[in-house]
Parts: sequence; structure tokens; C-alpha cells
Amino acid sequence: MSNSFAEEHEEEQEFQSPPAHHPSAPPHESFDISTTVDPSYVISLIRKLLPSNVKDGEHATGSGLIGEEPKTESRKEDAINLPENGGEMEAIENCGELDGPEPRNDDQNQGQSAVEETWEECGCILWDLAASEDHAQFMVQKFILDVLLANLVVSQPSRITEISLGIIGNLACHEISRKQIASTNGLVGAIVEQLLLDDVPCLCEACRLMRIFLHGIKARLGIERLFMRNILVRKQWVARSTLRLPRIVKIVGFLLAVLESQKEVAAILLPRLLELDLSNLLFKLLAFEMSKLKGERIPERYTVLDMVLRAIEALSTMDEYSQEICLNKELLQLVKDLIELPDKFEVASSCVTAAVLIANILTDATDLASELSQDMNFLQGLFDVFPFASDDTEAQNAIWSIIARLLTLIQESEMSPSIFRFLVSILASKLDLIEDELLVRPLDHGEQKTADTSGTKIDARVVAMKRICNILTRWKFSDDSVKNTSSMEDYRINEEDVDKLLDHCRKVSR
Repeated sequence: MSNSFAEEHEEEQEFQSPPAHHPSAPPHESFDISTTVDPSYVISLIRKLLPSNVKDGEHATGSGLIGEEPKTESRKEDAINLPENGGEMEAIENCGELDGPEPRNDDQNQGQSAVEETWEECGCILWDLAASEDHAQFMVQKFILDVLLANLVVSQPSRITEISLGIIGNLACHEISRKQIASTNGLVGAIVEQLLLDDVPCLCEACRLMRIFLHGIKARLGIERLFMRNILVRKQWVARSTLRLPRIVKIVGFLLAVLESQKEVAAILLPRLLELDLSNLLFKLLAFEMSKLKGERIPERYTVLDMVLRAIEALSTMDEYSQEICLNKELLQLVKDLIELPDKFEVASSCVTAAVLIANILTDATDLASELSQDMNFLQGLFDVFPFASDDTEAQNAIWSIIARLLTLIQESEMSPSIFRFLVSILASKLDLIEDELLVRPLDHGEQKTADTSGTKIDARVVAMKRICNILTRWKFSDDSVKNTSSMEDYRINEEDVDKLLDHCRKVSR
């Protein structure tokens, strides 16, 4: 194109003002435009990121001419096909969390030159500014992608590489600039190359970018080359080598993106990840997060717990990998502990995912249901989780399928009086929940959710209601020696609630 980078520097552009904490432009670089961050100041920041070989008139390999308009046609092997329809684009938006620079400590900053310090300061400002869509669009128009690519393809200190990837990561969270990233010649390949570095922060920022791109890839033929075994090894190394929260979020987010990506992508990456013992890594991360949850409630860690559980749940639905999950006793105990937490509100989403995971496990490991049916605390926990799944019909069905299976296996005639009383108190206390469920979703005897003894598919709730009817009927006809146990004060039972619930269940049983 005819306009050079210097000529673009002279143009005036409409630019939306950023939050107040962003710096304002120096007076001598101010345009006649009403914004908190002057466009000319942003341009001056971008220019200060130019690597020395470009400033001296040389061209960085693969970066193209910085003074030219960004090219819109990429090499075939580096182009990423981003989706055009709203649904897939929304999925990318959901996974592209905006991020900000994380300062390194004094030891890490030792030995920096004045030029590097200036580069870091300017880069961190642009990293923050890229969180704004209008700022991001302006920065892309002013060739920031070419400048960052020039930095990625030449040898630079790791902090500069991290900031470059961080800026691109924030730019990628906006649709227009994301498409420009995908179509910039050589940029995606340069980002992938950073996955071979040993610097953890750089790897984490690269992972964040790859997570965004994975949601947008359509039947990509070159993905085998981009995600070689040694790159996947790096992913696992990051997850194992650091427990710092922001980094765990990024690496687990990438792993989850692989598991939830399109079938073409998963088919390529999953076998390699499983060869690298991905499932064991996820189990260890879950154990770590559960130990944190039991020790102290740290809201910032809830996201990691939820992502780890979602990743394990995604694996449990895949025939090739479900067996390993079903056989892991430690995993089952961890998930049970989560379901049985007395205060679930703060980790409600994780509890719902845990319930769905258990439903998937019981589909393949039916013998585990007998063991779980002996645990009344677990049954109570399942009922307590149900309200959190009010907007997820599939999760509700999964929870009912577990409840129906457990109630079917319970032998109330063989229970001690105290355990029997505990069971009845659980059921009676859920009267309101069951009434609301029957009101919102009337029972359909033909709905396929679980199988009865004849093999006919019926609604799991029908099975559960019939068993509740049998249990409560036995309770009503029990003598005082059963009802008046020594621990009766521990499990209070409202007999009116028992009668109402029994009436509902009898109607279902007819």
C-alpha cells in the first residue's frame, strides 16, 4: 500500500477513551481529539516496540515491511479459518478472557538495559489498552501486529516475548482484530514457535492464545505440524512446574479447549495428550484444588476447580478414555467429597459438573452404585446440588438418574433404625424441591432416561418416585421402636411433609 508507517503516524483517528487509570498523552503529541489516550501517543508507544533491526531499516524474517499495510492473505499453512456464524464466534468470545501484564520480581528484572525497560513500560501500557475493543482496532490499524511479529521472530529477552504474546492475546479477544491476527502472514506460526520456549510466563500467554484459536479452527490440515509432541509436552511441563493461579488457569484452559474443541481437532490432539498422561495430570490438579477448598475458601481458585472438573467430565464421555476414569478410586472419592460439602453455593457450578461426572462413571461402572447407595450423606448431597442445575436440563436428568439408581439399590428393610430414619428425613426435607420439579417438568412415563428391569426406557424420576413411595410407606407402617430411636433428635422428620410427599409419589406410581 502507498501509506508508510510514518505517514499513518500523521493521521487523525477517532478513538474511544480508556479507563481513567490509563496514561494520557504527552502535550507535545496531542491531537485535536477528545480522548483520554491520544491516538498519537498510542502510535508513539507502538513505534517504541520496534526491534532494533527494523528501526535500522532491516526486515525481520517473516514480518514483512512494517511500513506497509498488513497483508490480508496468509500462507496456506499459517492461515486459520475463523468461523463466520454467531454461535461459534460466541464460543471464542467465551474462552478469550482479557488479561493484563503480571509484573516480574526484581530478580527477574535484573540486568535489563534502559531500552528493555522502556520497551517493557510501553508494552505493558499497550497490553492494558488492548483490552478495549476500540483501542485494539486502532492498534491493529497502526501495524501493531507487524511490530509484534517482528519481535517474535528475532531473539528477544523472555519478558519482551511474554508482553508481545500478552498484547496479541488481548487483541484476539475482539472479533475484528482476531481475524486480522489469523490472516497476518506468519504470525500464527510465530506464536506456535513460542510453545517451545522454557519460560513459563511466555508459555502461559502462548497457551491462552492457542486456546482462543482452537475454538475457531475448522478442519485444519496443518494442525499436526503446529501441535507436535514436544509442544504438548511443554503444556504438561507448565502445569506440573507451577502452582501460581494465573498460570494454572491458562494451561488448564488450554487443555479444556482441546477437549471441548471440534471433533477434527480433538481427534488429532487427544491421542497425543493421553499418551502424555493427561488424565493423571488432571486428577492431580483436582486433588490439589480440593485440598485448597477444604483448607481455606479462595474464590480465585474456583475457576480452576470448575475447569479441571469440566475437562475430566469431557474425557468421561469418550469411549477411549472413560475406563481409566471409572477405575480411579481417588477420583471418585474427590468428587464425592465435593458433592457432600455442606456449603456448596460458592462452588455450585463445580458441584453440578461433579454430579454429571458421577452419572457418566456409573454408566460404565455399575458396581460402584451399590457402594454409593450405602452413603446417605452422598444421597443428601445430590439432592442439595439439584437446585444449582435449574437451568441445565441435561444435568438435572443426570442427577435424577443417579438418585433413581441409588434408591433402587437401597434395602430399607435391612437398615438400622437410625440409618432408616436418616433416609426418611432426607426425603421428607426435599418435599418442596420435588413439588417444584413436578410442577415445572411434569413426568413423562415414556421419556428415556433410565431402564427398568424389563429393559423399557422410562423417566428416571418415575423410578425414583416409586422407590420414595415404597420407603415412605414402610416408614408410615413402622412401629415405635423404629421411629423413636435414640438418635431421633439428629434427624427431625415432619410427618406432614412425609404425607404430602407420599401422596405425590402414589400419584406417579399409579
